[in-house]
Amino acid sequence: MQIITSREHTLFKQLIKLLRSTQQRKREKLTILDGIHLVQTYYQVYGSPFKLIISESACQQPETESFLKQFNQSSEPNRSVVLSDTLFKHISPVVTPSGIMALITVPIASHTHSKQFCVLLDAIQDPGNLGSILRSAASASVNAVYLSKTCADAWSPKTLRAAMGAHFFLTIHENAELVQIAGNFQGKVFATSSCSEHSLFQTKLTEPIAFVFGNEGSGISGELMDCVSKSLAIPMNKNCESLNVAAAAAICFFEKLRQNLN
Repeated sequence: MQIITSREHTLFKQLIKLLRSTQQRKREKLTILDGIHLVQTYYQVYGSPFKLIISESACQQPETESFLKQFNQSSEPNRSVVLSDTLFKHISPVVTPSGIMALITVPIASHTHSKQFCVLLDAIQDPGNLGSILRSAASASVNAVYLSKTCADAWSPKTLRAAMGAHFFLTIHENAELVQIAGNFQGKVFATSSCSEHSLFQTKLTEPIAFVFGNEGSGISGELMDCVSKSLAIPMNKNCESLNVAAAAAICFFEKLRQNLN
């Protein structure tokens, strides 16, 4: 395998730009997966990534060595490279480098999916919250997730790490016109509100449902709220003001899943 030790190498420069810039990722339609779990999950779902990047020291680790052998047997030549530990540490988004990354093409969302269970996200700006919502959505069998233009980048390394591979089991639509989608949805569109008199747990959720969640500070836009069929309250301690948006989303998703399974 090729071993890269220079900061002037084209691939190293490309990785730096992709890690730091949302616009660069969108321009090139590429992103970076960090860690063996994300890389293996992608490999199982989509096959070989565009490029596999491994640190010198990670080449000696049994788990990485085993995956690398499998990857090289099933992929085209020159799809894997080794970075010196110094260079890998420089590009690693975490304090303790994982030792393995993959450069992938961002999957294109298909519109030929069921619309029985959808999620609309309005200006969710924290990558950790966004990734957590996607992780819960995949676990609860959500069909599609729609992100407004003002949401955090769904394919940023931070969001990908928080979602732990959920991206590869969801249909994710970025830059979506949420008002149009909610208005055309053939089912009920629900939001959450601690002030609502309607409890989530006393509401029928077995029909086609779209849940809407808004910005962590300002909530859902007024125009989108006009498309909501009903706001639902999640019963909670009256001394607490509200739930984190990712926690609220998880509760809603799994209540629908529970009702569907009963």
